[in-house]
Amino acid sequence: MSLLHISDRLTAHGALVAIAALAAACSATASANYADVPVPASAGVQASALGPGDEFEVRVYEEAGLSGVYVVSPAGQIDYPLLGTLTVEGLVPSQVAALIRARLADKYMRSPYVTVQARGLSSKRVMVLGEVKTPGRFAFADRMTIVDAMTLAGGFTTLAERNYTIVTRTDAAGTHRIAVPVEKIMQGIAANFFLQPGDIVFVPETIL
Repeated sequence: MSLLHISDRLTAHGALVAIAALAAACSATASANYADVPVPASAGVQASALGPGDEFEVRVYEEAGLSGVYVVSPAGQIDYPLLGTLTVEGLVPSQVAALIRARLADKYMRSPYVTVQARGLSSKRVMVLGEVKTPGRFAFADRMTIVDAMTLAGGFTTLAERNYTIVTRTDAAGTHRIAVPVEKIMQGIAANFFLQPGDIVFVPETIL
């Protein structure tokens, strides 16, 4: 056998070893059953909490001068009529309404009726990378699923591994890597997977 043939065989063997190692690494770092991933009780609150750049609307019944649209500043605050600077970062809309209601009732109004509704949560993002047509960072929406994220990213490329998408999630318990069968979800034969703000969705290249 020539040295050239031996070199070719060694190169091919090395490629197979590398592929096997990659597959083993993925299986070791990703959850085997994405449906069993626990969702913290605080996840819903975290998803709707306001942050810098978020926009929300305040309505005070029969008080047009106290109603309006506000954008959270980089410092996490807004300037509100009569009340001045209010810190709203980390609060959900109902908590902001309660804060304004209490401050108004303390000095200016008797039993004000206040509602607050989020209009855009630009501070909450998910990232979609890998074998998708338009990778990038996308605004998070309430009850956003992995199918929603894939749609925003333009769908799979022809090289995508469609049933082994990895979601990387960091929470108080640490960093988790979760394998999600996206194509099976799209086909309706697997349960959907809900994302959380800050999730990183990675679609690897298929191994042929």
